[in-house]
Amino acid sequence: MTSTDNLLIERQPRGVVRLTLHRPEVLNAFDEALIARLEAVFAELGADSTVRVIVLAATGKAFCAGADIGWMRRAAANSQDANLEDARRFARMMDTVARCPKPVVARVQGSAFGGGVGLACAADIVIATRNARFTVSEARFGILPAVIGPYLINTVGLRQARRLALTTALIGAEEAQNIGLVTQLCEDEAALDAAVAQCVESLLANGPQAQAEIKALFAQLGCGPVTAEVRELTAQTISRVRATEEAREGFAAFVEKRPAPWVQAAG
Repeated sequence: MTSTDNLLIERQPRGVVRLTLHRPEVLNAFDEALIARLEAVFAELGADSTVRVIVLAATGKAFCAGADIGWMRRAAANSQDANLEDARRFARMMDTVARCPKPVVARVQGSAFGGGVGLACAADIVIATRNARFTVSEARFGILPAVIGPYLINTVGLRQARRLALTTALIGAEEAQNIGLVTQLCEDEAALDAAVAQCVESLLANGPQAQAEIKALFAQLGCGPVTAEVRELTAQTISRVRATEEAREGFAAFVEKRPAPWVQAAG
């Protein structure tokens, strides 16, 4: 395991990397340093062909309390240009997490506030304990969830996103699952670890290039009419991917009733 003061990085067998937010004294709230570190690490892991799955976890009793108040106060005191660049860095970090070509599983063992909810929304899969709580809290401080807004809307829909942002309501894990913020609930942390491990196994069974293509294509699609442009995009994508070596190997493995090469490598 390698670490910095704010992020633990553990490379596990079979291409699994566990990133652990490590600022428990401030409920893993992110500041300038953690934002920069998350962006750099996700970019590095996304470009690493040996990485298959990323698990995003946290130490202590909270998953992530969002923005560190000290950071926000420093930003507010900066010039407009400096404040804008600071916000752009945060936006780049969120984009890097969301666009990472590797599957990202968020292991939520406790509360997520504000930007912590955004971080969960940027992940592909969110597995949480039943005692987890979620709140989009920015309006309490006289600001708004601007940078995380698109990820929140994409995850729970516009109506629920408005409700959460306008009311800053604290919701439980079961309600979070009902609106699509959480994908799976667990009774306790032991069950949480087991569920994350099972999810990782499922992800490792599938083609890594196919997973990257899924994430790239789905990022371009949204709810709404299936237009001619959307149909052409999907046709172009599948025709290209069907011709790849990974696809040929996958079909051959199925016909020959043997594991695909990526499954063998994972084993």
